[in-house]
Amino acid sequence: MPLHGGALPDFPWDALGPAKVRAAAHPGGIVDLSVGTPVDPTPAVARDALRAAADAPGYPTTVGTLTLREAVVGWFARRRAVPGLPLSAVLPTIGSKEMVALLPALLGLGPGDVVLHPRAAYPTYDVGARLAGATPAPVGPDPADWPARGVRLVWLNSPGNPDGHVLGVEQLRAVVTWARERGAVVASDECYAELPWVAPWTDQGVPSLLDPRVSGGSLENLLVLYSLSKQSNLAGYRAALLAGDPSLVGQLTEIRKHAGMMMPAPVQAAMAAALADDTHVETQRERYRARREVLLGAVARAGLEPDPDSAAGLYLWLRHGAAGSWEIVDALAHRGVLVAPGSFYGHAGEGYVRLALTASDERVAAAAGRLADGPLLA
Repeated sequence: MPLHGGALPDFPWDALGPAKVRAAAHPGGIVDLSVGTPVDPTPAVARDALRAAADAPGYPTTVGTLTLREAVVGWFARRRAVPGLPLSAVLPTIGSKEMVALLPALLGLGPGDVVLHPRAAYPTYDVGARLAGATPAPVGPDPADWPARGVRLVWLNSPGNPDGHVLGVEQLRAVVTWARERGAVVASDECYAELPWVAPWTDQGVPSLLDPRVSGGSLENLLVLYSLSKQSNLAGYRAALLAGDPSLVGQLTEIRKHAGMMMPAPVQAAMAAALADDTHVETQRERYRARREVLLGAVARAGLEPDPDSAAGLYLWLRHGAAGSWEIVDALAHRGVLVAPGSFYGHAGEGYVRLALTASDERVAAAAGRLADGPLLA
């Protein structure tokens, strides 16, 4: 019997194997724009801090060093318009995916409880609910259309993966009001917040769930996840954080203490240094902006249509007329470009593909040249 009771879907990325083989056979080699793993150098400020903290013979603390917690609080105030977070409201996590997968179980959810998540969404929101024995339910952005009973946890993802959609202050505030009326926790995955591409988000910044304009000045039942994988190329460090309701953060901290879930001390030092430095984030954002512009011009010549509401993040969310997701994946693989089918992200993703900006300038240029050969499909 499977440890998870057979409730989990197959790991979606395994299904890309044949398309990857086909793309790799291209004379110019594969351009892998599927997973979205960072390829640019980890910034020196983080590497230097990691190196300086490498002599770490003792156990690190689960709650994180004072330096790291102060860096998180300062970053929220400086970059996310969330001033005055108490130190008790923040917690380092070993990447953000482990918290996405485990949060429903850590909150005590189980059979009969409902976990809401975006219709087109990172699959782990669904998986985390299933691991806890709860029921995942994909929903649109308007709470007026959500189920009325049984909801214990609401996942938000803004900017969204895969679609790049951004929730504004009024939309976020409506979610908070709806959830508080029902005693549900709202958890917002904001990992792409430093990557806005269009106004008003380039001017105003992407709003956070913890922004006082959204929260009304109360952190009750609100949690935010953030990762440095995207803004700082720290995917290999597994450097992420959780922030919000001090009561919930305290409970999660106690569980993690018992489980021995501690971020390594050198990584804590690197994370604190990266959070305190905005220059490398701006540099990386400009790299992605340039790659995005190159690819946007090329996908149009291939007959691919970008989602008009995609405003931020690391991906282009594309369709080609009435073609199915896998039909588009296969056509791109014949040109040596590997992308993810939108169906990986739920039924709402069918007919789309997700194309990542995370490749070197040389590989992005190669993909653009292949896309410019003309329409993918008749």
